[in-house]
Amino acid sequence: AIVSAIVILVRMLWVFPGAYLPFTLSRRVRKRAPSPPWRNVVILGWTGMRGGVSLAAALAIPTSFPGKDLITFLTFCVILATLLIQGLSLPALIRGLRARDDGSEEHEETKARFKVARAALMRLDELAKEPWVQADHVDDLRTHYSEQSNRFSARFHHTEEDEGQEERAVAYTRLKREIIGAERDILLDLRGRSIISDEVMRRVQHDLDLEEVGLPSSLFFSRYTLTLHTSNACFSAAIGSPCGTNSCPR
Repeated sequence: AIVSAIVILVRMLWVFPGAYLPFTLSRRVRKRAPSPPWRNVVILGWTGMRGGVSLAAALAIPTSFPGKDLITFLTFCVILATLLIQGLSLPALIRGLRARDDGSEEHEETKARFKVARAALMRLDELAKEPWVQADHVDDLRTHYSEQSNRFSARFHHTEEDEGQEERAVAYTRLKREIIGAERDILLDLRGRSIISDEVMRRVQHDLDLEEVGLPSSLFFSRYTLTLHTSNACFSAAIGSPCGTNSCPR
């Protein structure tokens, strides 16, 4: 019990300097990301549960090493204590600290999707002058990427168009998945009746898979909320261009 308590205490003591010292000593680290909330650091320290690695290290000690049996026994005790005490109490600790998702992951993903869409539009404008590019293809792609760009910009700015654009995107994704599902069904039916070969079915399935992979992730839609903790100024600084409250960065 004493050894387990010391292990838990030592981890809780060093995790705070490990989390905050880089921000104190390095200006580059401070500019790259904000320092983590103390609640998150407490949770990080409490989740230091020992398991397979500790046991493997103890068992790897040669049998001739003095005190091997004691080391193995203490390792088992520490593993059991940390798994039971820290593992079972972790949900209560998170609830007690009232830890919340700060939305940073959604912020990064939305910023990345916006910049990707803007890069696509810029490249499309360059390629539109090429003789092999069809005008109707350019129009279709420009409409698609403009909608993407406007949607992710509105997501940051919390404009009135935000909710409507999200609902439209979700509806489009659902419709597209339904269509791809119908294509898969008829493809399997054709193969089941031996109208097409396995090789043909695999090639068509590959194309359908690529179409489906290109759709926005349903997980991304489900994670998104209309209360992101990001200001317009932060977004403008992140993308490197000025923007107004109701305008999209160009």
